[in-house]
Amino acid sequence: MRHVQVVQPIAWTEAGVVMLDQRRLPTEVVHHTYTDYREVARAIADMVIRGAPAIGVAAAMGVALGVRHTRARTVEELRTEYDVIHRTLAATRPTAVDLFWALDRMKRRLETLLVESAPLERIQQELIREAQQIHAEKRAIDEAIGRLGAALLPHEGQVMTQCNAGALATGGIGTALGIIRMAVAEGRRLHVLVPETRPYLQGARLTAWELQQDGIPLTLITDNMVGHMLRTGQVHAVVTGADRVAANGDTANKIGTYSMAVLAREHGVPFYVAAPLSTLDWTIPSGEHIPIEQRRPEEVTHLAGVRIAPDVPVANPAFDVTPARLITAIVTERGIARPPYEDSLRQLAATAPAAAAPAPACAPQARQVQ
Repeated sequence: MRHVQVVQPIAWTEAGVVMLDQRRLPTEVVHHTYTDYREVARAIADMVIRGAPAIGVAAAMGVALGVRHTRARTVEELRTEYDVIHRTLAATRPTAVDLFWALDRMKRRLETLLVESAPLERIQQELIREAQQIHAEKRAIDEAIGRLGAALLPHEGQVMTQCNAGALATGGIGTALGIIRMAVAEGRRLHVLVPETRPYLQGARLTAWELQQDGIPLTLITDNMVGHMLRTGQVHAVVTGADRVAANGDTANKIGTYSMAVLAREHGVPFYVAAPLSTLDWTIPSGEHIPIEQRRPEEVTHLAGVRIAPDVPVANPAFDVTPARLITAIVTERGIARPPYEDSLRQLAATAPAAAAPAPACAPQARQVQ
């Protein structure tokens, strides 16, 4: 097996939280160092960093940064300030559940330390350590998903993905791209079809760049070529990431994923979702309850700062929901879930260590099965 080496979008350093500015790719590789949690919140909202798992890592590091540079002199003062830090980061992106998973985990760690009457300095050290641990776990989770999912892909052929569920989106080797990377490392001869993913062009700018850096063969296509490629037998499998998975297996992912899943089902092509267990939201029964982020109209009316449309009303939902019935399997770090997902996901959830993949607050703990 060849070595899998990928770019890292985020890192905790003594100087601050360092992020690769994904808005500047593929033409420029620019890193920013953030020393304030409000800067991290803006970076998440402005999509300097994006992708559900990476957003979770960024949020955890934002909390750690806020606590590290707190003006509080007492633990009680920190408790009040912490609530502001938490709310500020929680307000950045509404759809990706990993954001709230990470914030809830950091808050639980704080509450444990408060119960232990830990001094301020120890709280600061432990929350920094917790954020680093979340990042390390995300990397390990990606590799587990990659190993399990690689077996689902053909030994030779073309696979299609959507948006960017690679290293840039997770902080590890990626979820969907992690599966592709592992499959290629095992010797499978794959060619990847990459839709551009309008309007933000994560496929064209980010996925194509990642695959090119890895030397994995790819072809970039426009979004409206997806149906043609599937109808003409040029796609042997589809694998995407996920921003939130409901209890019944309904999955929110980048806009255009639902259409791809419908077309894959029509043409008999397996449709796989790669999702860490932290992406499961047991508090919602189905995808109808997943909030869909509406982004700025300028993302649709402008391209690289140039207006390409008249001044007209614009709809810009960033995500859509793919019903569970269209999903062939959901690949998690604990196993591969298959229909009925409400049962298989809960079985996998039950196998997880409590600290590794807690569900959002007020939800049962979760993990998944083959």
